[in-house]
This record gives sequence, structure tokens and C-alpha cells, in this order.
Amino acid sequence: MDATEPTPIHGLTWKQLQAEAKARLTKGHGRARELYRQVTEEARFEPEALKLADRWAEGWREHFALPLPEVVRTISEEGETGTTAKAVLKLHDGWEVECVLIPMGRGRTTLCVSSQVGCKMGCTFCETAKMGLIRHLRADEIVAQILVAKHVLGWPVRNVVFMGMGEALDNADALFQAIRVLNDPAGMAMGQERMTICTVGRVDGIERLAREGLKRINLSVSLNAPNDAARDRLMPVNRKYPLAELQAALAAYRPRRNFTLGVNVCLMPGLNDSREDAAAIAAFCDPIARVLVNVIPYNPGSDPLTRAPSDDEIDQFIGWLRDEGLPVRKRITKGRSVMAACGQLGNPEARDELREKKRLRTLS
Repeated sequence: MDATEPTPIHGLTWKQLQAEAKARLTKGHGRARELYRQVTEEARFEPEALKLADRWAEGWREHFALPLPEVVRTISEEGETGTTAKAVLKLHDGWEVECVLIPMGRGRTTLCVSSQVGCKMGCTFCETAKMGLIRHLRADEIVAQILVAKHVLGWPVRNVVFMGMGEALDNADALFQAIRVLNDPAGMAMGQERMTICTVGRVDGIERLAREGLKRINLSVSLNAPNDAARDRLMPVNRKYPLAELQAALAAYRPRRNFTLGVNVCLMPGLNDSREDAAAIAAFCDPIARVLVNVIPYNPGSDPLTRAPSDDEIDQFIGWLRDEGLPVRKRITKGRSVMAACGQLGNPEARDELREKKRLRTLS
């Protein structure tokens, strides 16, 4: 963001806003707490509503703002546990990101939010990866997805998972700042235990997370293949952080006594669904104190690697994992028909659009 542009309030914690307001405003900074509540609890920024003198309200608007992305469209799918809804949001520079409201049953919901426009991790089963990395999201752009979902779309957001477009730990500075804004008791006051970071296995990011002091945050890792040869093909990040290194980092990551690591396996027929694969997953999990394996059916995208697994194939693989002594949860597919399911977010044509814009700039 240009240094001359107003600072997005929803990218700041309350204490950061208080300090910034005192430094920038001659008068009116004493209303910072009320304005912070406006922004974080109502997605509204109206200093005039606080009966400030016009010049003091203008000072707030000169230095601070509440930019929210435009809702381009929403699309939904009805399922057994409720409505899965996807929102396509246009950012200030025209790029789009997607977030998804996922029904979890018994009235609970999770909002899956994006951390980047595109992604550079290159996972071959993921639609977002086809975009490449276009840019990181700022902390306020991550938080804005929750504000828009709750206050513009009226979605009943309870939990948040950083599992949308992008690799969250590849954008760690903005991610951790967004978490602190969401967790701030003076604002949205969302408990850390209601937030989950999902990673493809950025070992450096996991190690940094351990140093951040976010002891109640949840963590899950996309494993998907239990040997280096297969994982190298499916997830290029494995070439930099092979399984032994990832396993060691996860075994060492113990932010609290009752922490349970989520191990996600996207089940792809013919690629990672054998009895031997199940045994190798168990061996990977063995040195990690507490795990819960989430078996996620593969969701074919625009260029499928394979077909979606049948219910019988999923149940058989889950049975093999349980035979190995692993606790397992089957993830019900939600949003596949509207490209809102795991691995289906993103617009691969956006990368081609970016390349064409660069080409035209070069020619002009």
C-alpha cells in the first residue's frame, strides 16, 4: 500500500491503532476505541457519528480508512449439513480472491479464507496452484474477508481456517498480524482455538509459528503422500522440505499439552490410496504426540489428475488407517459442484491475464 494512503484500521490491533492515532491526530484520537469497535464489530467507519468536530472527523478520514473488497458474486450448494457458499471478492487493484462458508453441522460454520492471490507452491491437485503467485494479501485484506462475510453477506461465521487461496505460512507476517487482529479482545475477540492454519509443509513457517506465542491456534498439514518420491511429484515443496524434515518439525511443535495436529490426506485413486500408503502414513505420524487424520476426497478441477474416489474406496482407506491405530475423520465433500471444495478455489486464467498485461507494458 502507498505510504500516502490512509491506513486500514482492520489491519491494526487496538493498541496499534491507539498509538497511530496519537501520533497522527492533533485532536480526536481519544475516540479511537469507539471507532475500533465500529470497524471490527460492525464493519463501519463513521467518525462523524461520534459527534466529533468536522475537522477532527476529517483528520480521521485523512489518515485512516476501512477499505473492503467488492462482492463480485456468490454461489452456493445445498448439502447434508447445510449450505456451502462461496464468495468471489474483488480487491482494490482488481485481483480477485475467494472465501467459502462451510457448514460443520449442529449450527456450526467455518469460513475458509485466502492469504494470497494465487500460490507458488505448485501442488498438482490444486486449482489455485495453476495461477502461480500473483501477490500476498495484506493483514487487512485477510481480516476483510471475515468482515465482509459477517456484515455484508450476513454469513454466521463461527470459526476461521486459513486454507483458501495461497499458502498461509508463505505470507507469515500478514497472517500473524491478521490473527492478532481477529483475536484482539478490544475488537472481534475471536479465540485462537477457533482459528486453524493449514500448511503444505513449510518447515520454516512451522518453526516460526512455534516462536510466535500463539499457543491456542490450531495447525494442520497437508500430507497427501507418505513417501518422498510420490510427494515430490504431487507437492513440489517436498523437494525443499522432505518428509523427514517435516516430520521432525511437527514432532517438535508442541504449543500446549492437549494440542492435536491435523494431518490432511487428499485421497486420489491410483496415486495415494493403497494399503501400503496407509501404513506409511501411520509411520509418518508415529513420532508425533497427538494427531487426527482427515481423509479428504479428491475434488477434480479444470485439469484433473484422477477421478474422485468412491465412498467404498474412502471407507476402505479409512479402515486401513484405523487398523494402524490412527484416529481418523472422514471429511464430507462440500461445494464440489460450485468449485468451492478443497483444492478448487482460484482462477487459473488470472495468471495469463497478468502475463498479457506485462507484455503490453513492455511493448508500450
